[in-house]
Amino acid sequence: MRCPFCQADDDKVVDTRPSEDCRAIRRRRECLKCNKRFTTHERVEDVPLRVIKKSGEREAYSRENILKGVIRALEKRPVSMEQIDQMIDNIERDVLERNEREVTTSEIGALVMNNLRELDAVAYVRFASVYREFKAVDEFVKEIDTFDKGTM
Repeated sequence: MRCPFCQADDDKVVDTRPSEDCRAIRRRRECLKCNKRFTTHERVEDVPLRVIKKSGEREAYSRENILKGVIRALEKRPVSMEQIDQMIDNIERDVLERNEREVTTSEIGALVMNNLRELDAVAYVRFASVYREFKAVDEFVKEIDTFDKGTM
């Protein structure tokens, strides 16, 4: 670390504390050449996640986009916002654990469907109908038949 006053690169850490949001470390340093003190902040470098749409267009990942689709599928269903938030947290964790900078909308859609299938069968079929672009009633019936009769 270079001293902002004399540009020397020899210092010592006097104090270390987490920031208020605990997403960074604040360090008080003292330059061993000029004896002046200065503060540095260390943060984990966020690598922005990009989403590749069906058209090939790329855009920044948005939790809100997933949330809108999930809420639409869960409309008038007995599922709490806490359950929805937990589900989206699980999806985000799965995506981020891949350590890739880009993810396709189809990969996100599959994760949403898998999570909705466990959470609420009706919402799953609603989401699948839009995601898979069902064109006929028999496609709904086939999807519903994939469930055990006791889970609907």
